[in-house]
Amino acid sequence: MSQRVQIFDTTLRDGEQVPGSQLTTEEKIIVATQLEKLGVDVIEAGFPVSSPGDFRSVVEISKAVREPIICALSRAVTGDIDAAGDALKFAKRGRIHTGIGSSDIHIQHKFNTTREKILERAIAATKYAKGKVEDVEFYCEDAGRADLVFLAQLVEAVIAAGATVVNIPDTTGYCLPEEYGAKIKYIFENVKGIHNATISIHCHNDLGLATANSLAGIREGARQVEVTMNGIGERAGNTSLEEVVMALNVHKELGYETGVNSQLIYPTSQLVSKMMRMPVQANKAIVGRNAFAHSSGIHQDGHLKNTLNYEIMNPQDVGVDKSDIVLTARSGRHALKHRLELLGYTFEKAILDDLYTKFLDVADLKKEVNDKDLVDLARTVVIA
Repeated sequence: MSQRVQIFDTTLRDGEQVPGSQLTTEEKIIVATQLEKLGVDVIEAGFPVSSPGDFRSVVEISKAVREPIICALSRAVTGDIDAAGDALKFAKRGRIHTGIGSSDIHIQHKFNTTREKILERAIAATKYAKGKVEDVEFYCEDAGRADLVFLAQLVEAVIAAGATVVNIPDTTGYCLPEEYGAKIKYIFENVKGIHNATISIHCHNDLGLATANSLAGIREGARQVEVTMNGIGERAGNTSLEEVVMALNVHKELGYETGVNSQLIYPTSQLVSKMMRMPVQANKAIVGRNAFAHSSGIHQDGHLKNTLNYEIMNPQDVGVDKSDIVLTARSGRHALKHRLELLGYTFEKAILDDLYTKFLDVADLKKEVNDKDLVDLARTVVIA
């Protein structure tokens, strides 16, 4: 089995559903172009039937972006599929992503129907979409809470109907990693024709486990992972592109690879944050302001001695210029000495000890001591 993991980016569809973060078509094209540079394999560009704006966005992104597959979402409804097919007419490689609920909760309380009727609708939708494009992805919504035997029947049925990709989403972020991994393993072991399609995973972050669940799915055979930049999306968000890509990069012993140029991760993160007006939380893995910042004196000392002591990846690997030593009341002498030397000041130990005492007085009054504060401190010694 190939160890190449396809990156399916849904920033412009699932990610853009966050209230207040809607983009214009022009803004979507800018983000899509950056995602193409980043090296994602698939861009889910929108839900064409949902609005004229979404339809237009899929059309225009199809014209502007040539390398990734352009995907359009639909429900298992002929009108949705028609709209998706029409919106993709300019795509160099187009994919329709259709599907329906697979859990008994959705079957009974969302669709008010039966498992048998769901199977019929799924097969019909897949065949109908196949008449529009060759590449059809089917999503088994709420697979995270679906009965395993029925889920396997549904997956087998849509593959037989022509689905090239089958998505097993943990739509509500319900699963634990071992549970989700076991679900993917069961599908591979119990679905006839499973190797005629790519199994995809789409995990939400309601319990903060989206990335862990996605990695568990990959290890059990899934070869497409559906992600968003900065982990944005419905409710608590989606699996984060940067977390999955860098987890696979750091753990090379797992043997997986993606086509993502990791050095463009941070610039892409910043672009999406700006365009969608969604600040990235400071302690966000990989792309947060503090992801490569060191404040604790013990950590700063270890980092300055050897970056491997406290960093498992180089900041440059994700497009960040350098690590940051943040001077606070918890910083030690080593960090103070290092920063002063960068500013052109070198002092003997006794003078440095005196400066450190003064530094702590300043640090206790401020959250962070900046270079101007340090220059002012250094000049008191020089003047004296």
